[in-house]
Amino acid sequence: MIRRALVPFGLILGLSGCLVGPNYHRPPTALPDQFHGSAGQNAASLADRKWFDLFQDDTLKQLGDTALGQNFDVRIAAERVLEARAQLGITRAGLLPTLDAQGSYTTTRSSTIGSFPFLGSNTNLSSTYTQAGLQFNWELDLWGRVRRLSEAARAQYLASEEAQHGVVVSLISDLTTAYLSLRELDLELKISQQTRDIAQDNLRLIQLRKQRGAANGLEVHQAEQFLYTATAQIAGVQRAIAETEDALNLLLGKAPGEVPRGKALEEIVAAAELPPGLPSSLLERRPDVRQAEDNLIAANAEIGAARALLFPQLSLTGFLGSQSRSLAGMFTGPARMENFGPTVVLPLFHAELRSGVRLTEAQEREMLLAYQKTIYTALREVSDALAAHDRTRDERAEQEKLVTALSESVRLSNLRYRGGLDSYLQVLDAERNLFAGQLTLAQLRLLELESVSQLYRALGGGWL
Repeated sequence: MIRRALVPFGLILGLSGCLVGPNYHRPPTALPDQFHGSAGQNAASLADRKWFDLFQDDTLKQLGDTALGQNFDVRIAAERVLEARAQLGITRAGLLPTLDAQGSYTTTRSSTIGSFPFLGSNTNLSSTYTQAGLQFNWELDLWGRVRRLSEAARAQYLASEEAQHGVVVSLISDLTTAYLSLRELDLELKISQQTRDIAQDNLRLIQLRKQRGAANGLEVHQAEQFLYTATAQIAGVQRAIAETEDALNLLLGKAPGEVPRGKALEEIVAAAELPPGLPSSLLERRPDVRQAEDNLIAANAEIGAARALLFPQLSLTGFLGSQSRSLAGMFTGPARMENFGPTVVLPLFHAELRSGVRLTEAQEREMLLAYQKTIYTALREVSDALAAHDRTRDERAEQEKLVTALSESVRLSNLRYRGGLDSYLQVLDAERNLFAGQLTLAQLRLLELESVSQLYRALGGGWL
């Protein structure tokens, strides 16, 4: 009987079901023809490469593979994706009817001297019966409320996947930056140790010359000052190395310990050409842009769900089972019982429903602004990375020339000092300047490589 009764309502659902609320269309966004600071329009992009091809360091690639499998943030993001997927399943289940098995056993006994004054004293007022059956309930989604909620849940699920991709991008970027920083600190340590060795040799020479009367106490103290500058730098760099290794191990999902090294910083060279591609590609490549659009889609669908509450809600309920005083009679024809009926609820006065619609519309406008802001933030990050790379590369090239000139100054100062033409102060100034210049050159090499990684990240490169 219930099946026959559901047929006309199924036809009503098929013929009358509709979706209220706006359908999503990607909002137009004014994008420039090319990135600010780029050489020209070119569809080819640095982001088309795999991340491990940027620096050609096998050790860095191995660290990246380890981090992708063990990093805590990546694993947390993966669980959030599963949560969003389960939430989507819960929401979609609202389109389906519910069916429950019910059973009850009831026994009652009434007082023979209570509310029945005309009954004899021996009248049995006790009753016992058993009831069992299937309870059916189905809310017909005539106006698309549940379908809009499912649309929003699906968009939120996709947004969680994009958030997971964003975590991966951030992880590899942070890992690359930390690894390059570690190699730069290793280079600083090497420079500082070499400078310390030179300072120790100079100090021994000055002390020997002082013993022979060819140098004074001031020159000895100046030599000691240069030595202590180098040793202090060594201690500071060693502290920074330990902290950077600890940060790297956290990214790897490991306890603090030593981190394997690959190529030296001087051996890591990025490609000469770093084409950024076209700005329009950011809409499809950047995980944060795609996540912002998914949030906008979800907010747009929520408007339809809120508007659907303003229309009549139709539900079907039914029960099929049996009721009998004895268990033996439960499965006989006379014990059968069934009921079925539709329920229509027409909202007449619910002030909160209108406010709910206005709330979802405001949230949709907020998500639209967030989406647009994310796009322009991405454009800015690409432009900043382009400018940082170009200017840092030029600065690094000039610093290399300066270090070459400072090295020659140190050589000539030592020759003049050993020949008695200059005091040790000139040698000390030249060596101090060379030391600072070498450290600055190491830092500029790091900044240049980091700018490549930042550009790749800003373009939404394919890290996996």
